[in-house]
Amino acid sequence: KDATVWHKPSEEFSGYLYKVQGVVEGVTNRIVDHIRPGPYRLDWDSLMTTMDILETFEENCCVMRYTMAGQLWNMIAPREFVDFSYTTSYEDGLLTCGISLDYGQVRPDFVRGFNHPCGWFCIPLKDYPNHSLLTGYIQTELRGMLPQSAMDTAMSSTLANFYSDLKKALKT
Repeated sequence: KDATVWHKPSEEFSGYLYKVQGVVEGVTNRIVDHIRPGPYRLDWDSLMTTMDILETFEENCCVMRYTMAGQLWNMIAPREFVDFSYTTSYEDGLLTCGISLDYGQVRPDFVRGFNHPCGWFCIPLKDYPNHSLLTGYIQTELRGMLPQSAMDTAMSSTLANFYSDLKKALKT
């Protein structure tokens, strides 16, 4: 209802490249402010349990560490990621992109996941000025002992729920 999710084999690793797309009510800056590293993300993203900015290079460029809750009744253990994140203007909209880094020790009780090149494009809809098209390209390697079928199920539903949770957050 809120988003469409596709996947195809990734050229970066043995998993999938996911594309998720949907229309979101709101202007691009406000939407991307809720997605990129910063104060809004923890308030609405139900899977994200912590987020720390480890290094800031300029206003829209940082290294962040975040943790995600376990999924599928904890069949997928909690994960920790350390990502380089960059947000910039792109044509009429905004692009926020990232990639994981090999950075520091993994905290106890977490599996270190790895994000291959990922990004979110948010562009305004010309015919609907208070709506934007949000498109994400996600290539997450969850790592650990996890069947690919469980990962596929988790990723598709997680990405679809991401949109509905984001829409609720933007209404407040």
